[in-house]
Amino acid sequence: MLEYLPGIRRIDHIAIVVRAIDDALVFYRDALGITPSAIVDVPSEGVRIAMLPAGGPGGTKIELLQPLDPGNSIGRFLERHGEGQHHICLEVANIDNALAALVERGVPVLDQQPRVSAEGRAIFIHPKGTHGVLIELVEMGATEHV
Repeated sequence: MLEYLPGIRRIDHIAIVVRAIDDALVFYRDALGITPSAIVDVPSEGVRIAMLPAGGPGGTKIELLQPLDPGNSIGRFLERHGEGQHHICLEVANIDNALAALVERGVPVLDQQPRVSAEGRAIFIHPKGTHGVLIELVEMGATEHV
């Protein structure tokens, strides 16, 4: 029996693709009362991100993703699937160890090495290996936290 993936700490965020963050905030901020901790453009990923802390300090966040370019991966996702859940992100203690363990187990990963993300270093696990859900793993702290 395989051991758990080493170092999973918590669910960091659930990402939702939206056409316009300002429109989505009418629900999340105005109806639910979740005020964004940050709204930033991340040109390297071609997205505008709003982080909505839903679990207090250190708790799980909702990440709203708005594509800045309709031709990038988030823009294409929005065109094909419409607004909705994009991925679930799990925080891990060490992204390099997690990636090595996944590759050793034959799990289909989208990244052969960690990439810089909005919150640290991250990899994505292909939905075909997770029963249809895109999973991101992130090691916090390699870049400024959003």
